[in-house]
Formats: sequence, structure tokens, C-alpha cells
Amino acid sequence: MISVRNLSVYFSGNPLFKGIDFVVGDNERVGLVGRNGVGKTTLLRILARELEPESGEMVLTKGFRIGYLPQEMKIQSDKTVWDKTLEAFDEIRGIDREMERLNTRIAEREDYEAEAYAAAIDRLNELSHRRQYLGAAHMEADMSRVLTGLGFTPEDFQRPVTAFSSGWQMRIELAKILLRRTEVILLDEPTNHLDIESIQWLEDFLQKYRGSLIMVSHDRRFLNSICSRTIEITFGHIEDYKCCYNDYVDRRLERIAHQRKVQENQQKEISDIEAFIERFRYKATKAKQVQSRIKQLERMEMVQVDELDTSRIHFLFPPAPKCNRVVFEATDLSFAYEPGKPILRNVDWVIEAREKVAFIGKNGEGKSTMMKLLTQELLPQSGRLQTGDMVRIGYYAQNQNQMLDTSRTVLQTLDDVAVGDIRLKIRGILGSFLFEEEDMSKKVAVLSGGEKARLALAKLLLEPYNVLLLDEPTNHLDMTSKDVLKNALLRYDGTLVIVSHDRDFLQGLTDKVFEFKNKGIKVHLGDIQDYLDQRQWETLNAPANRPMTEASGTEASSGKNQWEEQKRKESIVRKLEKTVQRIEDAIEAKEKELAACEEMMNNAEQYAADMASGKLYQTYQSLKNDLDRLMQEWETASAEREEARRQ
Repeated sequence: MISVRNLSVYFSGNPLFKGIDFVVGDNERVGLVGRNGVGKTTLLRILARELEPESGEMVLTKGFRIGYLPQEMKIQSDKTVWDKTLEAFDEIRGIDREMERLNTRIAEREDYEAEAYAAAIDRLNELSHRRQYLGAAHMEADMSRVLTGLGFTPEDFQRPVTAFSSGWQMRIELAKILLRRTEVILLDEPTNHLDIESIQWLEDFLQKYRGSLIMVSHDRRFLNSICSRTIEITFGHIEDYKCCYNDYVDRRLERIAHQRKVQENQQKEISDIEAFIERFRYKATKAKQVQSRIKQLERMEMVQVDELDTSRIHFLFPPAPKCNRVVFEATDLSFAYEPGKPILRNVDWVIEAREKVAFIGKNGEGKSTMMKLLTQELLPQSGRLQTGDMVRIGYYAQNQNQMLDTSRTVLQTLDDVAVGDIRLKIRGILGSFLFEEEDMSKKVAVLSGGEKARLALAKLLLEPYNVLLLDEPTNHLDMTSKDVLKNALLRYDGTLVIVSHDRDFLQGLTDKVFEFKNKGIKVHLGDIQDYLDQRQWETLNAPANRPMTEASGTEASSGKNQWEEQKRKESIVRKLEKTVQRIEDAIEAKEKELAACEEMMNNAEQYAADMASGKLYQTYQSLKNDLDRLMQEWETASAEREEARRQ
């Protein structure tokens, strides 16, 4: 059990949080949420005993151990992946050494009735039970299972740690934490360095884990699948919800609405009391009642309404310029960083204008490499990659926030690359990404990871692109910012190619999935959920999992048909929902154009000038016809969607 009592932390004299209290029981799963900068990582570091608070304390049940995975860490080791992971069992190896010493001493003794002999036997039994609890009997099997689940291959086990990127090194540290079987696990953004397959494996592992878990994550689906309790840090205090993240969002709004109602009732009561006091203040016969009401006001505890943090980024990408029908086309394309070790081999595919494509697959399978090939940062060793003549690419690299010049200010970062009239709008663009006027003079070096990510995204608004290539754009963004980015991408009318491991973010965003696997690319129609559903069935129906008897085979066939029919219906509903959303966006844009046209027609001078040419009236009629057509399309699509939902 973890008990936090009256905990306070101050930065620059201001409270990050003040006097917070909460208890986490055995086997509880807690999601720690709140905007970037509210203190989530700081609180985890205090719980991990890496940071001391200004006041208050954290009490941990005696004998309990904590495993803590920070967001980032530097790992310097000349060990192999296997030997580094083996550090998870240092306690077991220490127990083995002590048991060996005890066995030697016991074998040399003959005073079987002595207390020291009995104590040595008891200690040996205690160590044996502890060794069993820590999983010594199947230590190597567990190591292999966890490393494989986190994406390592058996060939990787004997490679040096230094041969892997920092993201893969973080996976090794995560593996060590999972293997130690600590009673408490603290995870700070554990999915940042994982691909979709590894995230799903980790979900399954943590759901079966016996112990207390507190984690910070901006992956909504990951939180919902694991955590049954949500603690929010907001404006220096915490709010505790005994529910998953989705339910927390709803309950939070209900709680604030209730607080407002109670506050309104209290204000009315105060007004009535004050009116009574004012009316009878100078009447001797009412002096006792007046004093009573004055004391009632003094004793009254004022109801406070928690503020909703309404600050959020808000932007739309500029309209996409016209483009070739074929944006990218790969023919027999291959690429390798080292001779004889291809990352991609003989791949063929086409991306057409206005398509939205997700690149998915395990880390190291070539997704980011393909992004660099599309931007011509890399060139294929063989085959051909053709780009349309009219293509204008906006590119967000995976390490985009690290590529910013840390010596420049926020304002200079955009001003250095902006040209033409857009330079006059730089401050407005920065404001839409939550940079206040005083923030614009800050050096990039002092910005948080989330602020750097927002600044890098803001650069994409400096000119119109008809193709956006986004490599992990949601890293370091909070959930609200991710929702806004997703909405902007849904409204974007150009071609989108995106790499992301966030399933909730990808849901409904793309209409094609490129799966990178075994040096090739397989194209799947539909969005990420369609792909995951198909892969789930393929896994269930693999030869190793097929039923052996004829009867069970018939049941499996029936189950397969039901499962496929259900997934087909869900896919139809999702596609119709995307169609309705697209039409609604088009209606909104057309209504704005029509309103602007009507405003021009209401201008007498403009109207008189148009009488001669009739162009304005023709534009007006054309817009009305387009709007009528869109409304009919919306009615048809909405009816089809509702019918599909009922089936």
C-alpha cells in the first residue's frame, strides 16, 4: 500500500501541488492525468523516492519494492541485451550466493539441537520461498517471453545494448521492471517507445500483473484497458475518480456542474442573509437574530468550483493546392543501410491524391526509413520511387522537436522560415498553439517536450501543402492537443501519410494501412481497427490454435462466421460515420462561403457593380445548389448510418 499525506511541491515559489492526500491499495491500477506541466512526472519521481517534497510524506508498506520507468534515461552499458536484462534477477543471484554459504555451513555442523543450527535452517527455508516467489525456477523462460513481447528477436539477445537506439534501450529497462515482480510499478509514458504490437502485449501483461500500478499515459485506449481509477492533478490539487479514463471525463463534467449548482444556491442563501442583516441591523428587537446571521456567515464554508482548463490548441491546415492523381508510386523498391542487410526489399505500392494512409509495424521494420525516402532525404538502392510533379510536402520527422535550433527563440523559429504575407500572422499562429506573448521570446532550449512538439507542428502552417508526412506527431502531446490535431487532419483536404502507435488517434483517421513486415509492405483497406480485427482473427485461426476435432471445428467455423459478420457490420458503421463527418465539414465550409457571398450582395455598391456582369449572383446560385446537394447527401448518409447501427 502507498499512502501520500499532505504532500506539497513548489517551483519558483509557486505551488506545483499543495497538501495533496491519497492512498493506493494493493493491486489497484491508477491512471495519473492532467495537462503537460501540472506535475505528473514530479509526483511519480517523489513516489519513486528520486525527489524529496517540500513537505508531507510518502509511506510504503514495509518490504514492498518499487519499479520505476521514467520517460527518458541514458543507459551506458557494454553488456548484451540478455546480460543487461539479467540484472532484473540480481536479488535471486544474491539469494543463491547466500544459500550456497548457508548450505556449506550447515553441512559442516553437527550440533543439530543448537539454536544457531535451527536459525540457519529457518533462514534457508525463508530464502528458498523468496527465490520461488521471484520466479527463479523459470527465470530464463520469463526473460525470453518478456523480451520477445517487447519486440526483441532471439537474434537480438546477444547483441550489445549500445547497438540499439534509446527507444529500444528503454524497452530493456521496462523488461527488467516487469521481470522483477515488484509490488509497485510506476510508469511514465511507457508506450512512447513501443509499436502497436508491443503495446498490446504490454496491456495483456499489466492486466494480469499482481501488484499496484500508477502510470502516466496520453494513450487513451491504453489507460482505459488497464486502469480502473483515475487521479487528476489540476490547479495544484488532485481529484480522485474510482473509474477508467473515459468515465472520468464524464464524471468530471458532472461534478463541476454540481459544484456550480451548489455554489449558486449558496450565493442565493448569502444574499438572503445579507438582505436580512441590512434590513434589521438597527432594530433592537431583531438584534439577536442579526447577530446570529452574522455568525452564520462567518462560519459558512464557501463552495469552490473547480476551473475547467479550457486552454487548448486550435488550428486548421491551409487548403491543399491541386495535385497529381498519383502522389507517390514505388516500383520494386529496395533500401539497406548496410550491404546485405535490407530494410525494405522489392516493394510496390501507390498512394493517390487525398488518400489518408497509416504506416504501422514493429520498430525497425522501415516506417521512418520510408518517410525519409518519400522526402528524398534517402535514396533507394534499387527500384524506383516516383513523386508527382505538383507535390508539395510538409514533413514532421519523428525527432522533429530535437531538430529545432535551441539557440533561437520561439518567435525566431517561425520567422526564420516564413516568407511573404504569412510573416504577419506568425504571432497569431503561435497563439493558436498556446504560446503567450511572453513565451515567444523564450529560447527553444527551455521548452518542455510538449511545447517543442507544438512549435514543430506550428511550422507546418506556414505554407499550404498538398501532402503531409507525419512521423509520430503525437509524442509529447497531451490528450486534448491530440484530439485537436486529429480533428485538423480529418478536415485536411490533401494527402496524409502518418506513422503512429496510438490506436485511439488512428481510429477513423485513415482509409488505408501499410503494414511493414519482413522487409515488405502489405496494403490493407480500412482504418486501424479494421486492420487489428483482421489480425486478431488471423491469430486465432493460426494452425497452432485450430481445434483438433471435427465437432469443435464446426463450432469454430460458426464462431468465425459470427465474428466476421460482426466485424463487417462495425466496419460499415465506421465508414458511414466518416462519410457523414466529411459531408458535415463540407456543409460548414459551404455555409461560410454562402454567408460571405450574401454579405457582398447586401453591399449596395458591390451589388450595383455586379448587376452588369452578374458574376456574384451566379456564384451565389452555384453555392446554393452545392449546399442543397450536400444536404441531400447528408440525409442519405445519415439514414444509412442509423440503419447500419440498428442491424
